[in-house]
Amino acid sequence: MNKITVLGLGAGDLDQLPLGIYKILQKTENLFLRTKDHPVIQELEAEGLTYQSYDAVYEKHDQFEEVYQEIVDSLVTESKEKSITYAVPGHPLVAEKTVQLLIELSNQGKVEIDIKGGQSFLDAMFTSLKIDPIEGFQFVDATDLEQEYITFRQHLIICQVYDQMTASHAKLKLMEQLPDDYEVTIVTAAGSESEQIRTVPLFELDRDTSINNLTSVYVPPVKHEADLYHQFETLRSVIATLRGPEGCPWDQKQTHESLKKYLLEEAYELLEAIDEEDDDHIIEELGDVLLQVMLHAQIGEDEGYFSIQDVIKGLVSKLIYRHPHVFSDVNVEDEEEVLKNWQELKQAEKGEAVTTILSGIPKELSGLLKAEKLQSKAAKVGFDWKELPPVVDKIKEELAEVLAAIELKEQSKIESELGDLLFSIVNLARFIDVNPEQAILRTNMKFTKRFQFIESKLNEINKTFSDVSLEEMDEFWNEAKELE
Repeated sequence: MNKITVLGLGAGDLDQLPLGIYKILQKTENLFLRTKDHPVIQELEAEGLTYQSYDAVYEKHDQFEEVYQEIVDSLVTESKEKSITYAVPGHPLVAEKTVQLLIELSNQGKVEIDIKGGQSFLDAMFTSLKIDPIEGFQFVDATDLEQEYITFRQHLIICQVYDQMTASHAKLKLMEQLPDDYEVTIVTAAGSESEQIRTVPLFELDRDTSINNLTSVYVPPVKHEADLYHQFETLRSVIATLRGPEGCPWDQKQTHESLKKYLLEEAYELLEAIDEEDDDHIIEELGDVLLQVMLHAQIGEDEGYFSIQDVIKGLVSKLIYRHPHVFSDVNVEDEEEVLKNWQELKQAEKGEAVTTILSGIPKELSGLLKAEKLQSKAAKVGFDWKELPPVVDKIKEELAEVLAAIELKEQSKIESELGDLLFSIVNLARFIDVNPEQAILRTNMKFTKRFQFIESKLNEINKTFSDVSLEEMDEFWNEAKELE
């Protein structure tokens, strides 16, 4: 099997090229270049260097993956007839996808490769920027910039910023996390005689016309904590501080039990914000719900039982397991089949025998929601009306029984029959696909607004409720109704 010798051309010009690499380039007869656009190659051409480059392959494809694959396929084909040398910019093992593909083939025994190394452009970058990577350093590809994996508390170097379009993509990704005027540094041809270093506000990143295939972008660590308020780790740190020895006395004394009422309150306030269709209010209330989650997780961590990572891991595992139609090869026809699979997987996941159809309903649910859950579970096994009229007839029947109990003046009987009526009304809501809890919340809001309208009208005429009749109040009520 013939060998593919892989060389790195370094980050700068010929003066920075290691002597050993220079000697190999001088004597090799079958030299292939990923790109000839490199200072070393330009200088060696004057010394009579001969080679074949793959620059033309870039023009044939829209995706880099296709470019790299064609280059590797060509190298493998060439190596079947003779040993060859393949040279890449920088170091072969730093940001070189073609070399990684060759390594995969080598591990499979399909090719033999010998990596000779070279100087990485990172060395020149550290020198030009005068930074020490021991302080914390990230190195990412501009064409694969996933913001959730980036920490802005460390030095960040973004490579492959080879044109304005790539620079624009990087800019937009960074602006989702950093202020528009955050200063970044554009470094081109680091360590060479053609080196250019320019510091610009982030919003101007893609306006630099000198960007080329030797360009990288440096993002310095964030120094102002407020710029990181949006990141999850900042939230976690704040919660830990509040619960810590030097934190807030109220937060320190909370327990899972003491926080239960607050979680319910915040959940209902979120529902109210959703009903109002007020995005800013929704953001605020979602934050309050998240606060409750984080406090419970921090209590778990303080007590040594679990942490927020355990919460997230459990959730992600459950979501993947219960969505095989998304993360595996299970096929589903519609939403109903998704819900059916969800319940079956949930039961298998729990590993428990079902003692009753009605098991698994949280005891803390409100009466309306619990009634809806009970009815839905019973309906799944056929205990349900098929049409609407019997549902309505049942409400009429229960109302008559409530009125009869009132006539008898038996309080326990009244309460029992009224409960039956409410249960029947919940069944109607379920039958017509209305969430009963949501419906009553909307009515509560509606009542509040109309009643407050009456109050404001009375204030305008300098009167109190004791000064007006029910009929007058009802007129104001109808006026409020018309204004909605």
